[in-house]
Amino acid sequence: MTSSVRIALAAFVAALALPGSAFAATSVGELFPSNLYTVPDATQATGLRVNLPHPNCTTNPSDCDDVAVLNTLDGFNIQPRITIPFSAPIDLNTVKNETIFLVGPGGHVIGINQGVWQPATNTLHVESDQQLAEDTTYLLVVSRGVHDASGNPLDATTFRHDLNFGQTKDQAAKAYRKALLDALPTAMAGGVDRDDIAAASLFTTQTVDRESRTIRSQLPGSAVDFALGASHERTVFPRATVTGIQLNRENVAGTTSASSLPLAALFGVGTIAFGSFSSPNFEVDGVIPSVGTAASTIPQRGTNTLEFTLFLPATPEPAGGYPTVVFGHGFTDSKDGAPWEVAGSFASNGLATIAINVVGHGGGPHGFYNVERAGSPTVTLPSGGRSLDQNHDGVYGDLGTEGVGAFGANTLIGNRDGLRQTTIDLMQLVKVLHGGVDVDGDGHGDLSTSRIYYAGQSFGGIYGVQFLGLEPDILAGVPNVPGGSIVEVARLGGFRPLVGGALLTRKPPLYNAVPNPPFYTSFIENMPLRNLPILVDKTPGAVAIQQLLDNTEWAQQSGNPAAYAPFITRPVIIQFARGDMTVPNPTTSAILRAGHLQSRATLFRNDLAYATNPAVGKNPHTFLTNIAGAGALYAFEAQAQMVAFFLSNGAVTIDPDGPAPYFETPSSMIPEDLGFIP
Repeated sequence: MTSSVRIALAAFVAALALPGSAFAATSVGELFPSNLYTVPDATQATGLRVNLPHPNCTTNPSDCDDVAVLNTLDGFNIQPRITIPFSAPIDLNTVKNETIFLVGPGGHVIGINQGVWQPATNTLHVESDQQLAEDTTYLLVVSRGVHDASGNPLDATTFRHDLNFGQTKDQAAKAYRKALLDALPTAMAGGVDRDDIAAASLFTTQTVDRESRTIRSQLPGSAVDFALGASHERTVFPRATVTGIQLNRENVAGTTSASSLPLAALFGVGTIAFGSFSSPNFEVDGVIPSVGTAASTIPQRGTNTLEFTLFLPATPEPAGGYPTVVFGHGFTDSKDGAPWEVAGSFASNGLATIAINVVGHGGGPHGFYNVERAGSPTVTLPSGGRSLDQNHDGVYGDLGTEGVGAFGANTLIGNRDGLRQTTIDLMQLVKVLHGGVDVDGDGHGDLSTSRIYYAGQSFGGIYGVQFLGLEPDILAGVPNVPGGSIVEVARLGGFRPLVGGALLTRKPPLYNAVPNPPFYTSFIENMPLRNLPILVDKTPGAVAIQQLLDNTEWAQQSGNPAAYAPFITRPVIIQFARGDMTVPNPTTSAILRAGHLQSRATLFRNDLAYATNPAVGKNPHTFLTNIAGAGALYAFEAQAQMVAFFLSNGAVTIDPDGPAPYFETPSSMIPEDLGFIP
């Protein structure tokens, strides 16, 4: 958007508020989003690039950094926060889907939700009621059915005059005006004639998956190395000979802390193997540098050697090799955690399990295992930690996840590209499996090259949805307790302190309440859940937090599982739990709605389980892996659903507990509330 257009529009908006002006009646100012805030860019798949004006970089350096990130994108948020400024108060009862809506291709009309009214500025913020399609142009319509506080209709739009070349002397504004005029007749799909339009804008959404699909086409595959021992010993061990495995994890640079891995969980496992493969790296300092979404190749920034843990069943190897489940672990976890808790169930049913560490997880790079064996020497080998010391303080993050997110000027990107790189690593792993994996060294592959499945928990469910939307060679998948967007998962759930900390460290800080260390959860953002009345926001500082949250979601859409849900074409089950306090239910519902996956949802009713036995706990987030204690039955039932699904190549979906009430398949609800047990 050129400076002349901004000045003209600013003058227009200012004129709306002047008493006695030509626009004394209540009018609508400049809408956002709008393609007025873009420039042509042939390197982008949309042909556009966002071009937001920069704030004062001296007084607001964090905002300045954020705008620089957003201005690399090729379109607007696919779940946009729509800003509608008015010249005077309005009757909020007249704000509804019939009076404010979007029109997409084919006259598809999309309403609004999650409204916030800010009386101090007479500004309405709403979100689109549905996730929008990528790389698509939408018409935003505000009709005169919205009334002012006295019950009078809004003024009709005057953009035809305000954006013509005679007013702006700007060719870009002229072209936008013509495109908007051409689109106005589609407002009739929402029942609004052009004469009843109070304001309108035209905007194009960003692409989401283009770069990741380009990268997938570049992946070369890799050989597998099973000789990871300190003296190049082969690191494939019969389960019966292993008496203990000690993990020595590097959390502080140069030192390790020891723990024993749970061998007792590996019932049904016949072989434990540790191997490695190479995977192309596309990240630099937590960011996959933008080269334009239309690029035919994405520059590789190096190669990572990734260690994996593989569990083979004790049962005889079938013709064609063992069917294999790629399992993705959660945030703060590692391949030494959740994969061990499911491998027994899988192995007992003839399924192999393989797992790698997520980017930024598993501790520092100098961690190692000691594999203790009966009657044989202990074998030492690398544990494959992928955490990085990004801030150079000698510690791999308080959560052991340092390295999965961007930092500094790219903080807005968060873990978007760590998630994408992890998904790239998993796609490379699939190529490795397709190439054949000889575990026992007899010259032929021991894992099926075609029967490959995916399961993942929490963060593993989150990047798992992305993986399932991108990788066609996975036969079926079960993401467990996934949610999106990432910033909504954090805001609403157990990782809320991360959001509070980020607000405090911005320059200037945006935390708008008395801090409550060490949790920092007391900030007030005033962002309602879906399907609630419009929230009237009078809290100082809330609007700035709302804007930051929206910008964060926008910048991170290419790592958002909800953005990839529409691309899933293979059989899936989405397992989630009522009242999940870590990945709250509304964030799982966002994935289900976006991918039209409601019929594929299995809900664990922890509210009912807790009422029966409070020992199961109030937070059911890890119900899949709680294989000891009060929740063990539910864990094994959820795992049994995965097993039946995979053994049938996704054709059979069992209700984990049959006629009992603790699992619902499909779910009776797609909850938009939190449902936390107090």
